[in-house]
Amino acid sequence: MKVPILTYHSNNIAGNDYATNDHVALAEDLRTIARLGLRIVSAAEVVDALLGATPASSVDNAVALTFDDGSYFDWYDMEHPHYGTQRGFAGILRDFAAATGMRAHATSFVIVSPAARAVLDVTCMAGRDWWRDEWWPQAAAEGLVAIENHSWDHNHATLPQTVQREQRKGTFKSIDSHADADAEIRAAADWLDTHLSPYRSTLFAYPYGEWNDYLVREYLPQYAHEHRLRAAFTGEPQPVEANSNRWLLPRYVCGHHWKEPPELERLLRETRS
Repeated sequence: MKVPILTYHSNNIAGNDYATNDHVALAEDLRTIARLGLRIVSAAEVVDALLGATPASSVDNAVALTFDDGSYFDWYDMEHPHYGTQRGFAGILRDFAAATGMRAHATSFVIVSPAARAVLDVTCMAGRDWWRDEWWPQAAAEGLVAIENHSWDHNHATLPQTVQREQRKGTFKSIDSHADADAEIRAAADWLDTHLSPYRSTLFAYPYGEWNDYLVREYLPQYAHEHRLRAAFTGEPQPVEANSNRWLLPRYVCGHHWKEPPELERLLRETRS
């Protein structure tokens, strides 16, 4: 078992070429995946195989795709104020499936707090109310893009206040108590389960890709009956393997761990099962 998980951020639009636009990169990378003869599986299926719920062979010769933050650009085509019409990530997946006949699927790890997203829409995007959540139930029901947990408020540095008890913002390493972890992780899971019912959230992606010993060794494994998660994902550039820690599952991040198509092709060839 050796499955690379590729991560994209639909907010990353600073131009209209591969290096500056994750939408351009995703479309090109899907073509690379198809050309190499790889399959696309869901992040949940990777976890199923890791935990022994399905055979490891179920994820042979496969990659998984994840998106972080859960803005409108994950789902909708949008008119960017500087770079024109952008095909949404969901549309890119649909185009790929229609062109190749291959299965397309991704998991969007979303920032859950409506109030936090309203602020982040202004501080991190164009302030056009592009971070609402009405598309999440539709995505969950359709099955093209799964909706999973990326924390309550990301403990984001640009928020006037976060749920972190001492306001140590801009890092997830400061989420180091049961109260803080519950406020960031379990509260987000509760909100998703309520608003996306009958769908249930079982996966988590650390904001900033950051974790600490408390989360990995105590909160996530010992309080699973409360937060109900099965696995957590980082931003470490490794494939998921049979001996991977379920609370530290690695992912490759577009723009950080590869910056052009040949680099991704080398990465995929090296990790091919």
